[in-house]
Amino acid sequence: MSAPDLVAIGRTGVDVYPLQHGVGLEDVDTFRKFLGGSATNVAVAAARHGHSALLVTKVAHDAFGRYVRREAERLGVDPSAIAVHDGDGPPTPVTFCEVHPPDHFPLSFYRWPTAPDLLLTDDDLPLDAIRATRVLWATVTGLSQEPSRGAHHTAWAARGRTGHTVLDLDWRPMFWADPAEAAREVGRALARVTVAVGNQEECGVAVGETDPHRAADALLERGLELAVVKQGPRGVLAATADERVEVAPFPVEVVNGLGAGDAFGGALVHGLLEGWDLGRTVRFANVAGAIVAGRLECSTAMPTTDEVEAALAGAGR
Repeated sequence: MSAPDLVAIGRTGVDVYPLQHGVGLEDVDTFRKFLGGSATNVAVAAARHGHSALLVTKVAHDAFGRYVRREAERLGVDPSAIAVHDGDGPPTPVTFCEVHPPDHFPLSFYRWPTAPDLLLTDDDLPLDAIRATRVLWATVTGLSQEPSRGAHHTAWAARGRTGHTVLDLDWRPMFWADPAEAAREVGRALARVTVAVGNQEECGVAVGETDPHRAADALLERGLELAVVKQGPRGVLAATADERVEVAPFPVEVVNGLGAGDAFGGALVHGLLEGWDLGRTVRFANVAGAIVAGRLECSTAMPTTDEVEAALAGAGR
């Protein structure tokens, strides 16, 4: 079996989104469930662009765990490395969202004191695929607890700092005891990867810089080949040692901004795999993120390549 184009390691679960918007969860009557979790969504997004994607994560032996495995496969992601935690332990997590467009989407994570994907161990890792894949994608959330933290470092050690080894800075303060611990662990991880992607707040945790250009410089000084800093309404900055590209935001009527970053990530993977130049890659990823921001869900909202190209053509880019 050939190596997958992408191996994504990290968070999974079920997103439960309200069908009434602009009200608190206490006033919502109807919801709909979707496959969720940042690494999971990135894998789905890459699959929508025609790439083979293997998801490395863990679920409980319960109904939502079965749903995660089935839905991932339905959306084009290889579920063979989704491990099942059979013993007594936490259930497959759910995440509730409130939807207050254009910019307020509070999340309620039900994954305490831990979740199965944070119980990922070395024995759960498909090391041959991790070594051979063209893109390895991991998130900072996976570093927040053991044994997942150690498993991530095992994966990086097996792969070496080669190819496109990506860290999504994915700062979720509710998963950490304090920011100092997160900064320490992210610093260790940055020494293992070649690409980092995050917003200004996440860069502040990772390298102590929130100014986009200084943050990019600080990431590159850690030995990375590519630093991507998302600036919200100011667009995106991407930097290498030799090039710096800034892309303006793509206008869209926001419905739910939560999936935009993962759509951006999957589209970034597509550009890296296609060998595009930096400007084309970032413009494509920027539009992919905007498309999903105009939709309610995350995983099933991920656009195809043709949808993104059509939006770019319509904007004259």
